[in-house]
Amino acid sequence: MKLLSVIFSFRNEEGNIKELVERINSSVNKMSGWEYECIFVNDDSNDNSEKILIELQKKYPIKIINLSRRFGIVPGVLAGFKHAKGDALVYMDSDLQDPPELIPKLIEKYNNGAEVVHTKRTKRLGESKIKLFFTKIAYKLINKTSNISLPIEAGDFKLLSRKVVNHINELKEFNPYLRGISVWIGFKQEFVEYVRQGRKSGSTKFSSIFSGDLLSGPISEFVRGITSYSTGPLFLGILIGLLAIIFSFLLILYALWGKYFGTAVPGSSGVIVAISFFSGVILTTIGIIGIYIARIYEQIQGRPRYIIKNIINKDEK
Repeated sequence: MKLLSVIFSFRNEEGNIKELVERINSSVNKMSGWEYECIFVNDDSNDNSEKILIELQKKYPIKIINLSRRFGIVPGVLAGFKHAKGDALVYMDSDLQDPPELIPKLIEKYNNGAEVVHTKRTKRLGESKIKLFFTKIAYKLINKTSNISLPIEAGDFKLLSRKVVNHINELKEFNPYLRGISVWIGFKQEFVEYVRQGRKSGSTKFSSIFSGDLLSGPISEFVRGITSYSTGPLFLGILIGLLAIIFSFLLILYALWGKYFGTAVPGSSGVIVAISFFSGVILTTIGIIGIYIARIYEQIQGRPRYIIKNIINKDEK
């Protein structure tokens, strides 16, 4: 009998947890030769999620890992990897947008030799066209500027073999891009397509670009950023630089208008446009350098990715 570990890094999902566990149980029980464990990594929820999980432990194989504070989704997934015992691991969101009923198909690919099985979304219901547009742009930019080929529309719902997870656990990168690592690590990779549903209950736990956490959203996944305190000022240079470039183009239009109607002071337009444009380019470049300095800074601090407050196993009261 093989063991499947299903990992959730969550925060405030009291409206989804019960149905999620029931659907996981129903899906895995359809597979012969497999049993499962659910590992819920609690990213400092302040609702009734933990109480619901403790109640569900009476019936289902659930392990609860409570983090000492809010660390984020990726550190929670890595904590789940570290404490999982499965021969294969599936990690997914807990908002019921990704169907647990897909797990048997992932296992089928695994049984046929795949070490990493990505799920690829053919449709994403309940999400705005603007968000989907920027998400595709972000994926394409990552692929153009990196040495990995990131599957477009493959999100945080994957199966990883024990071999792959052991290698991930050995990595020392403080703030890894988990979607990229699952590709970078190699081995045989397969895909399962599906239609992603809208969120059933609650709201997204991804932080916005204005919160200081630039690592979470679909637009800013390709811009890495926050340390223990704040590297927000480093990223301010990018925003100011881009605004300056946009402003310089407006000045170009103004200069052309002045030239055409004869109201421009000779030589002034070119000076204003040149200063504005190159100031924007310089600030943007400094901001990009700042991102890499921030990454180096948070890495050399040597702090743990997460701190566990306690672990509640099924047999504990």
